[in-house]
Amino acid sequence: MKTSPLPPWPADELAAMSETALQQAARIRVEQAWQRCCEVYPSLPAPTVWFNLRGASAGQAHMGHGGVRLNPVLLRENRTAFFDDVIPHEVAHWLVFHLANGTRLKPHGQEWKTVMRDLFGLVPRVTHRFDIQQAQSAPYGYHCDCRVHRFTPRRHALAVNGRSYRCRHCAKTLVYKPETAL
Repeated sequence: MKTSPLPPWPADELAAMSETALQQAARIRVEQAWQRCCEVYPSLPAPTVWFNLRGASAGQAHMGHGGVRLNPVLLRENRTAFFDDVIPHEVAHWLVFHLANGTRLKPHGQEWKTVMRDLFGLVPRVTHRFDIQQAQSAPYGYHCDCRVHRFTPRRHALAVNGRSYRCRHCAKTLVYKPETAL
């Protein structure tokens, strides 16, 4: 079964949407992708949609909680790519998980690639290429001999508790400098 990608969402319409309207439109897009999956797997349960994913990940099919998590910052910054690629990517995971032996299949294995290609008409890409600077909170500045490294609160806490980090370029141990915090 070969199909075409989901119908494009008008970019100018996406660009003009408020955050609330954008999230509602993303829910509609998840439903469109789910309905496409139901064409080949009618008993597929509908996923719940959350906008609580943080960090560098654009989306996540969260099987334990029964739905799809989307990163609201990356959604806001990459609207068209989310509607064209990220949402179908995550709904493809949702479908594969619910197949027989789905829990034993590789997340980006052959079954997922087949769903992406044959059901959504998309190239199966594992990762996105979004600018994640706005999505990642990295307010802690650590220095070496060649640059300033930005640490997230989690990595900073690990460093405070004794973990040491080295620069990959100059191999010096990184040292926290509070005055370089954002």
